[in-house]
Amino acid sequence: MKRIHAIGAVFLALSLAACDMTTTKPEPVKPGTIVEVAIASDPEFTTLVKALKAAGLVDTLSGKGPFTVFAPTNAAFAKLPAATLTDLLKPENKDKLVKILTYHVLPIEAKAATVLTLNGKTVKTVQGEDITVNIAGTKVSLTDAAGGTSNVTSTDVAASNGVIHVIDTVLMPKPVPGTIVDVAAGTPELSTLVKALTAAGLVDTLKGTGPYTVFAPTDAAFAKLPAATLTDLLKPENKDKLAKILKYHVLPIKAEAADVLKLNGQKVKTVQTGEITVNITPATATTPVAVSLTDAKGGKSNVTKTDVATSNGVVHLIDTVLMPAD
Repeated sequence: MKRIHAIGAVFLALSLAACDMTTTKPEPVKPGTIVEVAIASDPEFTTLVKALKAAGLVDTLSGKGPFTVFAPTNAAFAKLPAATLTDLLKPENKDKLVKILTYHVLPIEAKAATVLTLNGKTVKTVQGEDITVNIAGTKVSLTDAAGGTSNVTSTDVAASNGVIHVIDTVLMPKPVPGTIVDVAAGTPELSTLVKALTAAGLVDTLKGTGPYTVFAPTDAAFAKLPAATLTDLLKPENKDKLAKILKYHVLPIKAEAADVLKLNGQKVKTVQTGEITVNITPATATTPVAVSLTDAKGGKSNVTKTDVATSNGVVHLIDTVLMPAD
């Protein structure tokens, strides 16, 4: 009898163990990385995944993080002109694509509850520029550097290295300006300068890496020259003379307005090797600070507009053509 009771006890113990095993909860499955989650969310993020691969950012967003990604859907990318998206995915435009995609990433994990505390505030992205968070009730939208707005349509998509919030429009950082020549070509009041740069064979030079500072004479500045003088300068036989004058307007450094304001009374050497003198007239209660330049012949030119940004330097507009020594 005792043996029978013992066997029964063993069966009872095994039964209880089996019961415990069937009721044990499985370990929760951890989400993958941001990239893995985006791939698994197919087909909503197929364009984003393609863009991440083209930009070489898959390994970055598969890293430790944490990151917050405002992820544009396929429909968001479809709002871009088809040609724009096609161009962005080309290898030669990789840097531009990287800049756009990293503009959608924060270097922190910011879940919806955190984002909702940021109304009216700007947050810095991995790309380096800010986006502005706007809250209306429980609705969240983002304003980009170009003034565009994107709505957050879904929040807190979990990933092992951060969180994803879904948005309906691609965010755009500040457009990258072209080279000095490109910017001049897009500025109507610099049309004569562009013509002169072409005639002098300096277009490729000022499309180069730089950096350069160009004191750019406007059309009105060139119009102060005798008509015959300008006509002669633009002739092929006077190319060297024209190049000498134009290079006299270029510094081999990037000097923004704040830098120029520190140079009162100082001479600065130009690419042409001649020097120009910087003159600063301090601001008064009724007039702003004024900057003028004195050339080698004693001529004076006023700076009328400053800090026109370019990819290879900066342009300041002036109202009179500067003349180097003969």
